[in-house]
Amino acid sequence: MEIAIILIFVIGYLIITLEHTLKLDKTVPALIMASIMWAILATGLLTVFKIDGGLVPVYEHLGIADTHDAKLEAIEEVLLHHLGKTAEILFFLIGAMTIVEIIDLHRGFEIIKEFIKTRSKVKLLWIVGFLAFFLSAIIDNLTATIVLITILRKIIPNKNERLWYAGLIVIAANAGGAWSPIGDVTTTMLWISKKVSVGKLIEYLVLPSLLCFGIPFTIASFLPPFKGAVTPEEGNNIKKLPTSATMLYLGLGMIIFVPIFKTITHLPPYVGMMFSLGVVWFVAEYLTNFKFDYGKGTVEEISERKRSFSAHKALGKIEMSSILFFLGILMAVAVLESLGILFNFADWLNTTIPQQEIVVLLLGVGSAVIDNVPLVAASIGMFAEPLDSELWHFIAYAAGTGGSMLIIGSAAGVAAMGMEKIDFFWYLKNISWLAIIGFLSGSLLIIAFKHLGMYESVEPVAVLLQQVK
Repeated sequence: MEIAIILIFVIGYLIITLEHTLKLDKTVPALIMASIMWAILATGLLTVFKIDGGLVPVYEHLGIADTHDAKLEAIEEVLLHHLGKTAEILFFLIGAMTIVEIIDLHRGFEIIKEFIKTRSKVKLLWIVGFLAFFLSAIIDNLTATIVLITILRKIIPNKNERLWYAGLIVIAANAGGAWSPIGDVTTTMLWISKKVSVGKLIEYLVLPSLLCFGIPFTIASFLPPFKGAVTPEEGNNIKKLPTSATMLYLGLGMIIFVPIFKTITHLPPYVGMMFSLGVVWFVAEYLTNFKFDYGKGTVEEISERKRSFSAHKALGKIEMSSILFFLGILMAVAVLESLGILFNFADWLNTTIPQQEIVVLLLGVGSAVIDNVPLVAASIGMFAEPLDSELWHFIAYAAGTGGSMLIIGSAAGVAAMGMEKIDFFWYLKNISWLAIIGFLSGSLLIIAFKHLGMYESVEPVAVLLQQVK
């Protein structure tokens, strides 16, 4: 039955990649695939595992005997566990998207649009690239991608031109998230599991991540899509509102507050995002009810004008199909994780290939095909290296940036794909090769760090400067 589950995953994954060819929304195969995989697991009463220094049957972890009822209880336990973990990501995504849409309703992004005066495609590329790289380290790569693509829509009306920027934003956002403990789910996992410390993670990975972002952007600067100037949209003179600045700074400030909330309370990030959404929603309601002049008209007309600035309108604008796609793909991967397939594959790699660097590189490539979260979870159980070992930093980098190689290989990529309807094969043809070059460039620098003995130093960046001198 495990073979059948793997086969269904492969077929479903293939249908997702052929979304535009088959004219079938990717959400459909993702939801069906996940449901069938869980159905086979449940009806076949397959043994499910948790990672605890190895694979441990869940019924043993629960302290119950290996019986029919015990296996069924274990499956229900695992299903609820993975649904909870997936819901954390989805609620975080819903909160972030809604805040961004509320800012957009109040035309807050027009302020940022005014700051970006350049019409040069190359200059604009580097501006959004640096914004994605550093913003993702603060508010995570997923939220940074949502914010920047929303801003891009205001600056670049031509969708064909905008797709190139969106694809490269995915590379920059994933690179920026890799060197921050709150920039990516996987780095957060390693941080919470006491595999990396904040200071060392930044110290060891900021330069490789910068290389992973910088080299693809340098190459892209010479490509034809970034020659010339951005074509402005005719008659697109949207005026700011009196609330534009308030909602922009409040919205972005509350998103940035999420990691602070997590540090103070030690609660999952989605709780902080729900709090931030509540605050932004409250202020938006106050402003629309008491600070707006809606002019003259009937009660119905004024009510309709008021609704156009409400959070309810923002909720209606978020991409629910993308959220459901995320639900399907993560729950499908959860089946592979629960059956121990991902752990066994990672363990097989570790046994077959003695060189840990090659294993980690393959894990990075694997994170582009399937979700990086279970791969990192498997690696935490596979290796016994101490805190801040070079291996953990390499895994953080590879899992965080490897997903850029495919559009559905990372949360940032999935968000960009949903917002801009990016075709899987368009990304594979035009962006993937740049992502691969960036990934390998940063990887080689990390390997060089190890062979130069920088991990034995308190400050590897300082040692690198001495080596250069």
